[in-house]
Amino acid sequence: MSLRDWFEDKRKFGGLVGALTEKATKGYVFGEREKNRYLKLDTTKGLWIRCDNCENMLYVRFLRQNKRICEECGYHLQMSSTERIELLIDRGTWHPMDEDMIARDVLKFYDEDSYKNRIIFYQKRTGLTDAIQTGIGKPNGTPVALGAMDFQFMGGSMGSVVGEKITRPIEYAIRKSMPLIIVCSSGGARMQEGTLSLMQMAKISSVLQIYQARKRLLYVAILTYPTTGGVTASFGTLGDITIAEPKAYIAFAGKRVIEQALRQKIPDGFQVAESLFDHGLLDSIVPRNPLKGVLSEILELYGSAPCKERNNYYFR
Repeated sequence: MSLRDWFEDKRKFGGLVGALTEKATKGYVFGEREKNRYLKLDTTKGLWIRCDNCENMLYVRFLRQNKRICEECGYHLQMSSTERIELLIDRGTWHPMDEDMIARDVLKFYDEDSYKNRIIFYQKRTGLTDAIQTGIGKPNGTPVALGAMDFQFMGGSMGSVVGEKITRPIEYAIRKSMPLIIVCSSGGARMQEGTLSLMQMAKISSVLQIYQARKRLLYVAILTYPTTGGVTASFGTLGDITIAEPKAYIAFAGKRVIEQALRQKIPDGFQVAESLFDHGLLDSIVPRNPLKGVLSEILELYGSAPCKERNNYYFR
């Protein structure tokens, strides 16, 4: 095989990975035939991947070492929830919660495939039970409750399990007077669970009201690409401090839906993090490399702030 043919094969592989990512971003649902076709393709074991922004081929090993930031253009590619935890939490301090919680198909939902089969498929594909990992850990020595959503699991959609797994660490943080960090990456509420998924918005928001307003505790929301739908409309935008990654797509409805509803053209880039920051909807845009340090400074300032109504023994 010539060098030109070798690079051509890598480009084809990168294009296939990009097509899969695009379908996942658009809420694409795998049919049985396409499921069998793509099931054997494990992109985590490939040697190369194409940047979603500049389309350059990136060596996966170096990309992981660089926190999945493109070395050519600086674009932040999607990270798994496990990579998020490794990025933010000190090694050996992570204690997961509710790892065995699994969604039930209460509605017996079925379109091209059953909801139950889809859950099993994504569990095998990601190694997770649902679209979020939660637990207790220490970024630079400070104990926090952390939730990290995973877009690779059904587009990070929020169902009853995601709602319950977010609620429990918030309740734990209330009892322990502990700061809370949630990394959002989601396409919104999970349609396969109907109203059960929509009610998670109210459930999480109500427990956050107790956490923030009554207990005066700190909640930091980190918005990544993409954060949309019911997550944006609830806990994604309720943080005391809201941080976004560069060029993160943050919205409730998509551009096409808004244009059809308003019957007018919407400017490009109006739902990108930089535009939202300019309009005051975000507190800061922080790249991945300094993110852990920024969070540590925020937690340090929070711990030193006087508050007589808060009995926060973690910062004594």
